[in-house]
Amino acid sequence: MESPQKPSYQPAAIEEKWQKTWLELGLDKTPQDQNKPKFYALSMFPYPSGSLHMGHVRNYTITDVIARLKRMQGYRVLHPMGWDAFGLPAENAAIDRGVPPAKWTYQNIAQMRQQLQRLGLSLDWETELATCSPDYYKWTQWIFLQFLQAGLAYQREAAVNWDPIDQTVLANEQVDNEGRSWRSGAIVERKLLRQWFFKITDYAEELLNDLDKLTGWPERVKLMQANWIGKSTGAYLEFPIVGLDEKIGVYTTRPDTIYGVSYVVLAPEHPLTQVITTSEQKAAVEAFIKEVSNQSELERTAEDKPKRGIPTGGKVVNPFTGEEVPVWIADYVLYEYGTGAVMGVPAHDIRDFKFAKEQNLAIKVVIVPEIGAEETLKSAYTEAGILVNSGDFNGMNSVDAKKAIIEFAEKQNFGKLRIQYRLRDWLISRQRYWGAPIPVIHCPECGIVPVPDKDLPVQLPEDIELSGRGGSPLAQLESWVNVPCPTCGTPAKRETDTMDTFIDSSWYFLRYPDAKNEEKIFNSNKVNDWMPVDQYVGGIEHAILHLLYSRFFTKVLRDRGLFNFDEPFQKLLTQGMVQGLTYMNPNKGGKDKWIPSNLVDANNPVDPQTGEPLQRLYATMSKSKGNGVAPEDVINKYGIDTARMFILFKAPPEKDLEWDEADVEGQFRFLNRVWRLVTDYAASPKQRTTDNGQLTKAEKDLRRAIHIAIQAITEDVVDEYQFNTAISELMKLSNALTDADCHNSPIYAEGILTLVIMLAPFAPHIGDELWQLLGNKNSVHTQTWPSFDPAALIADEITLVIQIMGKTRGAIQVPSQSDKAELEKYARESEVGQRYLEGKEVKKAIVVPGKLVNFVLG
Repeated sequence: MESPQKPSYQPAAIEEKWQKTWLELGLDKTPQDQNKPKFYALSMFPYPSGSLHMGHVRNYTITDVIARLKRMQGYRVLHPMGWDAFGLPAENAAIDRGVPPAKWTYQNIAQMRQQLQRLGLSLDWETELATCSPDYYKWTQWIFLQFLQAGLAYQREAAVNWDPIDQTVLANEQVDNEGRSWRSGAIVERKLLRQWFFKITDYAEELLNDLDKLTGWPERVKLMQANWIGKSTGAYLEFPIVGLDEKIGVYTTRPDTIYGVSYVVLAPEHPLTQVITTSEQKAAVEAFIKEVSNQSELERTAEDKPKRGIPTGGKVVNPFTGEEVPVWIADYVLYEYGTGAVMGVPAHDIRDFKFAKEQNLAIKVVIVPEIGAEETLKSAYTEAGILVNSGDFNGMNSVDAKKAIIEFAEKQNFGKLRIQYRLRDWLISRQRYWGAPIPVIHCPECGIVPVPDKDLPVQLPEDIELSGRGGSPLAQLESWVNVPCPTCGTPAKRETDTMDTFIDSSWYFLRYPDAKNEEKIFNSNKVNDWMPVDQYVGGIEHAILHLLYSRFFTKVLRDRGLFNFDEPFQKLLTQGMVQGLTYMNPNKGGKDKWIPSNLVDANNPVDPQTGEPLQRLYATMSKSKGNGVAPEDVINKYGIDTARMFILFKAPPEKDLEWDEADVEGQFRFLNRVWRLVTDYAASPKQRTTDNGQLTKAEKDLRRAIHIAIQAITEDVVDEYQFNTAISELMKLSNALTDADCHNSPIYAEGILTLVIMLAPFAPHIGDELWQLLGNKNSVHTQTWPSFDPAALIADEITLVIQIMGKTRGAIQVPSQSDKAELEKYARESEVGQRYLEGKEVKKAIVVPGKLVNFVLG
């Protein structure tokens, strides 16, 4: 009788079948019972651009493996997905294609949802959210009102990038490196506009200190945040303006250099610039201000650009010396930073030294490395030292002098100690359409009036024309702008600015635990139960802004009494980039230097246009480099499980991954080997050996291999998520089962089941198919993660190496528990020992327990 034909591995059919089954079983839904410990696994949600790239696939695969593992380890898991759906790309698409931003966005969401579902991710789609949906941005607006009530939202004049042709505000990203508008090509101007801000600076100290609580975050991310917050301790000092009652305030971390001040610099846009400028300098100063207004902030502060300035004609008094020093304006001082003014100490600041040399300003040494040191300088001396030319403070070391000078300034009322942060308040206004409208009304009688909670959301109007020109599109829709004041009924106007899209992503993780709540932002009990996020996965590019803003929001909403935790993300994994094989022509510049891979013969890489040889390298996948690999191409050829296995095996999650088709093929071959191994076992007749309580040597060896694999893989995936080494251990177990000659043993059955269970989180579709082929009715993903038996790890026998005079002559198997005397006896009596020791005098036997015996001959 012929044996039945074994099924072959058909990824497409298997994957479609199991995704449908998981959906019917509701396997990925979030459990409501609280009997199990919780685990909240979250990937940073994507912008719905319309198509997944390999970076997405890597991010979501990593988080999915973690979620699947945690379920098997006995946790109830929340693993949600949503869309960061507001923002400029949708508005640009609407302008370019004549499609409403909402339509374009929801089409992209539908397409990307389908792509994500094809990946077989264990996501709870019932918690799905989109930040552009009114039922989400209603609560974004409600949060804005919470900030307003807490005194953390305010309006003030701020410098913005202004496109004089399109008559609109541009983000920094929309200004090219020549200072031109990305759309109109006009030279961008700097203009003061009334803007909304969030007072993140009120939380600067807590945001900095609580970085110490984030033990599960990469150190470099914490360092980046600390540097961005930029805490410094120094002095606020006031310089009286000669001939006026006004004073110019400066902040300095080097009050010990106060006697070396030879000029003061104001930001060109500082209000005192107009006050202090003399009539003789007025025309020149105005011309300089106009010129500087055309420069972006990046241009003005670039280290490699020459620092330009002009005297105002005005002077201030150094309160410590009584000397008058000139006041200049310069492009490198920004009004938004610090006080908008700096004191120039050329002898002890590199930038000031350069500026003073160029402008022929005085350079006065007030700190030297040691007493009696030379006071002439070829460059700025910026280290600590001894004060000279500093009045009563002469001879003090600069550290002590800082403290003494601040104390003196406080007593004399011309200065004080100040802690300052590099962090600035967050400008959240955007003069764009596709964002959450700021929910306030401007009343001529009442001033700024919050939209009442019952009137939220303030919905985006749909009858809008988008041209990309003429300022805020909302401001042009009078039927939407003109409303009665909610307080007094007077005709009033809506705020026409929308919110920065970073606001939408600063709280989305708080909504998932209670995503469908229509009555309030969320149930506090549910959020306190699920938060903080146990494992957050996303790109390093979000290390500062998104992660810092999310921490800020969490602290503000905690202080509003909404929940009881301080930090949103317990552990953070910043996954590396996916890099593709890339070809570059070093003789070309700009984008033209990248030659798309599909135009290049890999065996003869030359420029198809010029015939010049190309450089071959790995670089982050992007359209501009033409080095991307479409996820669907890989999935169609090899299946989802193979793509997952390659992504997880090729590199640790935090490292960059070089895409290589040969390595993808290698993982496909491995899954085929596992398929054959398990299906052969499933199809074979089972003639079980009788279990008399005694295992054969083959069974003991296999059982040890099984439990070594369980121990190693569990260690790899519990905390560090070293999936690449975990998959290596799966390969070792597969090889051990292939080589084992005890197929009828219950130990072999244990090994097959263990292999399938531990493979399942990594390759979930083949895992469930093999589990079913083994005769199981339920899903493998409902199984408990195996635990290892320490007793199984202990070998009954060990290999003992026999050496003569340090040279290895052979090896024998001996009982593992043998002591030194027994090991020496086994070695002497072995065939190897007798052959080499016969007729020789053994001077000494060196025994290394568990490893070797070395005989030293006389």
